[in-house]
Amino acid sequence: MSEKLLIGRTIDTGSWVHSLDPRAKMIAMMLYVVIIIMSNTWLEMVSVLIFSIAVIASTRISLKYYVKAAKPLWILMVFIFLVQCLKVEDKNGIVLLSIGSWNLYFEGFRLGLFAVLRMVFLVTFTAILTFTTTPGRLNQGLEGVLKPLHWIKVSPDRLTLMISIALRFIPTILEETQIILKAQASRGADLKELPWKEKGKMLVSLLVPVTVGAFRRAEDLVHSMEARGFRVREPRSKYHRLTWRRRDTVFIAIFIMVLIAVGWMSNSGSGNIWTLT
Repeated sequence: MSEKLLIGRTIDTGSWVHSLDPRAKMIAMMLYVVIIIMSNTWLEMVSVLIFSIAVIASTRISLKYYVKAAKPLWILMVFIFLVQCLKVEDKNGIVLLSIGSWNLYFEGFRLGLFAVLRMVFLVTFTAILTFTTTPGRLNQGLEGVLKPLHWIKVSPDRLTLMISIALRFIPTILEETQIILKAQASRGADLKELPWKEKGKMLVSLLVPVTVGAFRRAEDLVHSMEARGFRVREPRSKYHRLTWRRRDTVFIAIFIMVLIAVGWMSNSGSGNIWTLT
């Protein structure tokens, strides 16, 4: 189970994306989210797709890792696509399929496909961030990005600590779930061989031991941190310091240019030639 979860793992290929400042990659991710939200036509989506492929290729990480990162969410993607297809009723639109009194309109199909593409783009770029950045540098970058929260009396150190601990706990909980599943399989209750109804009951029965195990590990972590004299608000030194370079500024500038280009296409109506509505 843990082998299938690739988000959060670092794959070092020595590309120029790996050497970027994690703060630059996080700011680029925020800009990327705005870009994919603003993209509402086929032309804009194709432009974002080409740009995403270019960024992925520059990481020199095999495409299969990005496919594996998005694969666990395929059920959610299918659900979102079906909901968009079922809820949109465009009486004046093009009907692609009719089943009884229900019609599948082109607008519903388009919106469903766009929602799935947005999720794929978002998961892929999140994978770029985690594949090319070690957890330690990711925490430093997150702390740097959240520094403006000091102005509203919110501690970025505390937020960064909570997020980093939550991310570190994901593989730990998956590993514990796998151990419990193997223990149940050794007693004759193999999850793979059970029918879907029994699988559902068995997964519900996993909640109690996994939750208890997570609380036990959290308590052990608290005791360990207290034994080492850890205090959140106390100043601490850093072995590696982040350095903002020219290439980080160039990386951010590229995303700003793509954002401006997508905004221009949206306002000028140049993307309507591919909208087909």
